[in-house]
Amino acid sequence: MSDEVPELPEYAERVLEVAEHIPPGRVMTYGDVAEWLGEGGPRQVGRVMALYGGSVPWWRVVRSDGTLLSGHEPSALQHYRTEGTPLRQAPPGAEGHVPRLDMRRARWDGAADGAGGGAHT
Repeated sequence: MSDEVPELPEYAERVLEVAEHIPPGRVMTYGDVAEWLGEGGPRQVGRVMALYGGSVPWWRVVRSDGTLLSGHEPSALQHYRTEGTPLRQAPPGAEGHVPRLDMRRARWDGAADGAGGGAHT
C-alpha cells in the first residue's frame, strides 16, 4: 500500500487556486469560477469543491441564490461572520431561519487582484 497522495487533476488545481484568491468577506458562485476559468460549468466546479475543497476557503465558493451549503451551515456562518461577509436575514417562514449571503454585496468578480483566470484576463 502506497502512502502517496494521488495527483490532483489539472482542472481541480485551477478551481482550488481561484478559491484561494477570493478575498475574505467576498464570494464567487460555482458558475463564476467556471466562467473565470473559461472551462467547465457550475456542476464541475461543485464536484471539485466537494472532493478537494477542504484545503481551501470552501465557504467562499457558493450557490448563486446565496443559500448556505447544506450540512455545513454552522461552520460557514462562523467563517462569514468572522470575515464580515454580507448576509441577509432569513425570512420568518424559512426553515431553520438560516441567513443567506447577500449576493449583491458579497459577490466578487475577480477584478481586484486578478485571481489568475482565463476568461477575464
